[in-house]
Amino acid sequence: MFEISKTEIAGLMRLDPVVRSDTRGRFVKTFHADFFTAHGLRTDFAESYYSLSRKGVLRGMHFQTPPAQHAKLVHCAAGRILDVVVDLRRSEPSYGQFVSFELNADKGTLLYIPEGCAHGFLALSEDAMTVYNVTSVYTPAEDSGILWSSFGFEWPVREPLLSDRDLGFLPLSRFDSPF
Repeated sequence: MFEISKTEIAGLMRLDPVVRSDTRGRFVKTFHADFFTAHGLRTDFAESYYSLSRKGVLRGMHFQTPPAQHAKLVHCAAGRILDVVVDLRRSEPSYGQFVSFELNADKGTLLYIPEGCAHGFLALSEDAMTVYNVTSVYTPAEDSGILWSSFGFEWPVREPLLSDRDLGFLPLSRFDSPF
């Protein structure tokens, strides 16, 4: 069903599904409640959405603060992205650390991102569709982020396309984490 791999960040899991391809295209299972439950992953997703991004678009680094924090299940349904996760949980040894993964539609890899982590990605292909399932509903008052360039990750682009919102986030060094 999935090959599951732990990462350097506690609770952040990489899930590699079985990808079935034939002359018609591809079929990929992106969620199975019993498998997730058996591996201690949440299944109570409250919302699902997707974004379409052009090459060079950087979205992030996003999260929701308590009491609306959420876990995320993320995959790239079309194209390729460079996905980055930063641990904001002060109680974890990996606080402030980051990991990155290339996600692409051909392989179907998913990331399960625990509460208390910032998430963002850079579109690597001409067009990329990123799908998110989250365990809490969007709450504008709790919606937040950290500045994309503030935590030591070497993005492979000098001038990404960013929203004004993403440009306005505090750097990690000035962010008082509630996690």
